[in-house]
Amino acid sequence: MPPSSVLSTINRSPTVNNLDHLILVPCHAIWVGTKSSAYMDEVNWILEPYQRGGNRIAAFLEHIKQGANIALKDDHSLLIFSGGQTRLKSTSSEAESYLRLALHSDVFHSASENHFERATTEDYALDSYQNLLFSIARFREFTGRFPMKITVVGYEFKKARFTDLHRAAIRWPLHSFHYVGVDPDANHSKNAEEGERKNGYLPYSVDKYGCHSLLLAKRRQRNPYARFHPYYVSSPELVPLLDWCPNIDEQGSISGSFRGALPWDTQYI
Repeated sequence: MPPSSVLSTINRSPTVNNLDHLILVPCHAIWVGTKSSAYMDEVNWILEPYQRGGNRIAAFLEHIKQGANIALKDDHSLLIFSGGQTRLKSTSSEAESYLRLALHSDVFHSASENHFERATTEDYALDSYQNLLFSIARFREFTGRFPMKITVVGYEFKKARFTDLHRAAIRWPLHSFHYVGVDPDANHSKNAEEGERKNGYLPYSVDKYGCHSLLLAKRRQRNPYARFHPYYVSSPELVPLLDWCPNIDEQGSISGSFRGALPWDTQYI
């Protein structure tokens, strides 16, 4: 269990006792603007070169809106924006910037300005596998329990990566996992699909946990401020999975899935 010095700082609202649905919005960039009306202006975003042009930014806001709409319809849900402090040009995390844009855009239709108690951030994930695993850990940190079901809102062209690879890697039950896909425009999506196959799906199909060579290098590149997560303390049940990394055999293959006990092994029988 976390030490008493940590627990003494936590004062959870009684409403978290009813939360069992994790709504995850993986983040892809950092919004540095101050007016939501100008969110489409690329000068207000820190973007990778491949994210410029097309309709990527509109897709970001649509992910935010879809996540908020699902949260508003389910009083038992917690919306988590997930993404770390990945760019030297900003001290904000991707997740913090998405939530800030969500509040500026009033996607929660909140009667109280800048307030929606069932939305939070996960500020340490460096890739899509960590978006999923760390958001489960953050749900545990925020509520004191693990979710019963998960909805991911992201690019449609990344659905297979999340559903077939990441979900399976952590053995999350398929029947309690849902994916809502929102892509940029059709023409841009064709190029994105090919990029996803080469740079996402295929590497993760070889390295499920993203802890070797190419995928590990990406994590290092996306961690310019040398941050590391708190989930060893706040989600101790997940420590073996958080540390899991299969070995590379003599043929250079990465084999071996995590076989240890997980909190959701018997939760859904």
